[in-house]
Amino acid sequence: MKSRRENLIRLHHSPYVSRALIRKMLQNDPHLTSPFSMSSKFFSNFFNIKESRASAIQNDINGQYIMKKLDTDLQNYHCITIFDEAYPSTLRTIPDPPLVLYAAGNVALLDRVLSLSVVGTRKPSSYAYPAMRKILLPLIDYGFTIVSGMAQGVDQYAHQLSVESGGATIAVLGSGFHHIYPTNNIALYQRMASEHLVLSEYPPDRSPKKFHFPERNRIISGLTRATFVIEARLKSGSLITVDQALEQGRDVYAMPGLPGNPTSEGCHKMINDGAKLVHNHQDILEDWVEKFV
Repeated sequence: MKSRRENLIRLHHSPYVSRALIRKMLQNDPHLTSPFSMSSKFFSNFFNIKESRASAIQNDINGQYIMKKLDTDLQNYHCITIFDEAYPSTLRTIPDPPLVLYAAGNVALLDRVLSLSVVGTRKPSSYAYPAMRKILLPLIDYGFTIVSGMAQGVDQYAHQLSVESGGATIAVLGSGFHHIYPTNNIALYQRMASEHLVLSEYPPDRSPKKFHFPERNRIISGLTRATFVIEARLKSGSLITVDQALEQGRDVYAMPGLPGNPTSEGCHKMINDGAKLVHNHQDILEDWVEKFV
């Protein structure tokens, strides 16, 4: 009989199975064995979904080649389920934690308590990069692992600072490893997958969808105790990450920007709403030591 871990991975691999559906399955069957033996009609009625979807799920999870495909994935990547001891403790407590994480690289980085999520605009101002170097490099030297989302702009620069200065960094993708997005810096992804860590809750063959990116933001903020926003517009993905961080009970830091700059407006609003203003690395370090050490 398959273990519940194996059953979870098989169910999670199907694009027709949502996290909400798996949680409903777990409530009815903690070992996740029954979905593999139900008829499509019974599956449809039991979980209140369309029979066409139930049929597609059954075809996926019981398909002839599914185990061979999963074996190949598990040979090439780490797979961490919510049932595993290696699952990050910081993620267990967030609303809607990922049920399965695929990882490429050094999974030991997940155990580091000293870590900081860094997010910001894809099109930063000329002011952002020098400010990032001034604030982040001392934190990286101090031992902070930098967590971000591999997006162009602020995210990639945060990863690059960690890589180039001998630090540690984790990227959380909005796609599977066979469909790296964005494609502008594949060399950075390859180096991080070799020497650092890249994570995704999407199976390796899953291509990026628009909704994946706001969805993965909860993992970026959830992996650390605090999120630092460099630059953000008033309506941006970075502010979605901030909302996730606040919902998770995490601290939020924001860097003030140049007045009148559209990419400063989001940070200024956050500071007005109570985010801690960051002028230099000491603002983060002193606050961290006071709260967590």
